[in-house]
Amino acid sequence: METTRNPAGEFGLAQSPGLTRSQWKMILIASLGGSLEFYDFIVYGFFAHHIAAQFFPNASSLLSMLAAFSVLAIGYVIRPLGGIVLSSWGDRYGRRPVFLGSIVVVTSATICLGLLPNFQSWGITASIALIVLRMLQGFCVGGEMPGAITYAVEAAPQRAGLAAGIIICAVNVGVLLATIVNLVIQSALSSADAAAYGWRVAFLFGGLCGIVSYWMRRNLDESPEFRKMHGAVIRQPFRETLRHHGKSVAAAALTIAVMAGVNGILYGHMPAYLVQQLHYAPRTAAVAQNAYLIVSSFGLLAAGWLGDKVPRRYLLRASAALLVVLSYPFYQALVGHTVNPVVLFILAGVVFSLASGTWASVLADQFPVQVRFSGIALSYNASVLVFSGFAPLLATMLIRETGSLAAPAYFVIGACGIALLASFALPDGRSASRDGLRADRVLAER
Repeated sequence: METTRNPAGEFGLAQSPGLTRSQWKMILIASLGGSLEFYDFIVYGFFAHHIAAQFFPNASSLLSMLAAFSVLAIGYVIRPLGGIVLSSWGDRYGRRPVFLGSIVVVTSATICLGLLPNFQSWGITASIALIVLRMLQGFCVGGEMPGAITYAVEAAPQRAGLAAGIIICAVNVGVLLATIVNLVIQSALSSADAAAYGWRVAFLFGGLCGIVSYWMRRNLDESPEFRKMHGAVIRQPFRETLRHHGKSVAAAALTIAVMAGVNGILYGHMPAYLVQQLHYAPRTAAVAQNAYLIVSSFGLLAAGWLGDKVPRRYLLRASAALLVVLSYPFYQALVGHTVNPVVLFILAGVVFSLASGTWASVLADQFPVQVRFSGIALSYNASVLVFSGFAPLLATMLIRETGSLAAPAYFVIGACGIALLASFALPDGRSASRDGLRADRVLAER
């Protein structure tokens, strides 16, 4: 049997063939869930003040907003549990059924959220229902991205870097789509109409995208590498992952802190920070961030492609090191208005793309196929919970404690520094390949 790792991704010694039409189709369909996940997350942020008024009315707008954002945080907190459950099912029963089940639940919850009566109609029941729907979404999202990465690298093991890069690129597409939908709603409707029902239109559109995603996924084949195991699966993947791959999980979670920390700042803290604290015009801030998304999308695809030819962990390390050095000058330039923010965000997109295009395939390299879904889910959700979930809060606290508007740079430097150091604790490629060969022998003997 083939090894369950991709040595070419570590040493660049093997020639990587191009993706076939079938592989392209499988990877692109797998990427749809990641797009929907981030679309929903960003749309909630855009319309959080309307949702707060509809479901958590309070004389204090601050308390109302805190309640709305607490619901968003609940979704983050429950993600690891969803990742554990769904990845265990994925490693036992296959990637495909988990893929289909998660997209059905997420889509149903998104549609229900768009149709949910408000506090004035249902009272506290409406608030509770909103929390339950977000918990369902968070639970399924905990397995969606790890499942997409797992499926993509197993669909094209010799081009795992590019395949995983396509999955991450789809996330940027989801963010761009959310931005466009928000712009259309704000332009087409009055402020009163946007507050009354415009936000519902955004969620219902997301639900429609989910229905399309399910329709495209319904005929998706099982992962080729999972099929090769011929039913010789591990009964308790979660326990097996912790018992025999605990070091890899910890090292991987810390290594991808560069991704989780930077994304937490860019998507969770930066939009309000640019406008409310640095006093950039909303249009300028939007153009700068959209320029970042476009540049980083192309950049991460290039990095994923390059990661199939050279050791991809080196690309991730280079990005983390550059971010450690350049984050503070970046923030100083933003605060001082000394450099056009569009230029700054384009440069940031180029530097970060080395990490954003490789972290997923680096993660997948650490685990054999028998527990790959579980290993990726544990590492990814732990890192996102710690470094993304708390990024806005910590960035705000740093500004308050230091009195410096450039203080969020310290959080970015810390996350990237942790990632840089942790990457040296990852098992080397040769031992990884040996682990994969041993795992295959065990399966063959079964």
